[in-house]
Order: sequence, then structure tokens, then C-alpha cells
Amino acid sequence: MSSIDTPAEDAHVDDQYEGATPSRRLEIVFAFVAIAFTACFLVLATQIPLRREAAPGQMDARFWPTMLGVAAVTLSILLLVIAITRPAPTREDVERIQHRGVTRMVVTLAITCTFIALWSLGAVVLFGYRVEVFPIAAGLLMASLMLVYGHRRWLSLIIYSVTVTAFVYVVFGMLLRIPL
Repeated sequence: MSSIDTPAEDAHVDDQYEGATPSRRLEIVFAFVAIAFTACFLVLATQIPLRREAAPGQMDARFWPTMLGVAAVTLSILLLVIAITRPAPTREDVERIQHRGVTRMVVTLAITCTFIALWSLGAVVLFGYRVEVFPIAAGLLMASLMLVYGHRRWLSLIIYSVTVTAFVYVVFGMLLRIPL
């Protein structure tokens, strides 16, 4: 018999992969987390300090963050309604949770919390010079997240982190004069 005449031994290879099982509870919990997160965002958006009050009919620094917060809360509530009223969607394209994925998520949260804590410093004085913390913290954030998610080429790691951080700092911090 030739190889063409033999039955395919790996005909059931696709059957070995099983996606995650549908979960209505997971969808509802995710919707509540989204509502809580977006509600906190909306509250923080309304508390943005203003350098000067806008005249009636004009936009100030709170306008777009507040609009985004309202839209996000609305979509989160809609997500909750969909999660409650419809059957849980199939998740056959989603792989099951793996140990390494959970570890990466925890490390990502730790790195992000550290970034936020450093960013809140604003600026520090070292040896008589005022040093902005954002560019340093943002570059370290990007580089460390790239390392966590598998990027290993040092040259591109440094170039990408420095380039994106410089772009964000120049556009938002210098050109648009948004305090970072």
C-alpha cells in the first residue's frame, strides 16, 4: 500500500483541542468588573484639576475624559444586560487558562502598579537637577512588559522603548502641554 491508500492517522488531531467551556457567571462577573472600573474612571475624570475654568459652551480638560467615561459606563451596563439576558457565548477559540498565563498577568499587574506609583511622583530632584519621572518610568514599563511577553532582542527592545516613550513625551508633554 502506498501512503495515499493508508488511512489518515491524524484525522482526529482537531478533536484533541478543546476550547474553554462557556460560562455565564464569568460573563456577568466581567461585566460587573467593567462597570466598577469604568465608574472609577468616570469619577476620576470629573476630578481632573483645571488650570482655568472654561467659558460656557467651551470644552475644558475634563470634557473628553468625562465623555469617554460616560460611554464606557454605558457600554459596561450594556455588557451586563447582554450577559444576563443571552446565553453565554461559546469560547471554543479561547484556550484554557495555563499556569504561565496567570503568572504573566500577575507580573503585568505588578509592573503596571509600580509604573503608576512612580508616575505619581511627577518629578524628583537629584543632585540639584529636576528630573521628570515619566519618561524613565514609561521606558522601563515598556521594556519590562516586552521582556515578560517574550521579546529578547536587546537592541530592538531598547530602541522601541526609547522611541515610543520619546514620542509620547514630546507629543503630550511638550507639544500639547499635558502634565505627565
